[in-house]
Amino acid sequence: MELQKIQRTTLTMKEASEYLGISYWLVNQLVRRKEIPYSKVGGRYLFRVQALEEYLSIKEKESIKF
Repeated sequence: MELQKIQRTTLTMKEASEYLGISYWLVNQLVRRKEIPYSKVGGRYLFRVQALEEYLSIKEKESIKF
């Protein structure tokens, strides 16, 4: 019997900063200002990959509004 590997759908703050291509400090500031979607579980901040993709899409759309 083979166990299936579980696919993670969340990232830590460090992983989210690498995924977005921005600094850990900036992700921390966005969390403090409640400008980026996150969940706090225990003492850790977790970011769903899908939510970060949606966040980036919204930011892209905002950048071309006049």
